[in-house]
Amino acid sequence: MKKLEAMRGWLKSRKGQNTVEYLLMLTVVVGVVLVAGVALKRFMPGLFSQIQTMISGAAGSLGQGN
Repeated sequence: MKKLEAMRGWLKSRKGQNTVEYLLMLTVVVGVVLVAGVALKRFMPGLFSQIQTMISGAAGSLGQGN
């Protein structure tokens, strides 16, 4: 039991991050980027199509003089 308490005290007294914590943060960031990339890959073609339609509509209305 004393060893466990000593280890807890040592862990609480540490200051700053160590390599494992940086790797965990990097893993989370990479995971978020991958999920965002998959979402963008799924929704971007439709978004570009909508933008293209809006631009074509606006250009057509300008050409008609409305």
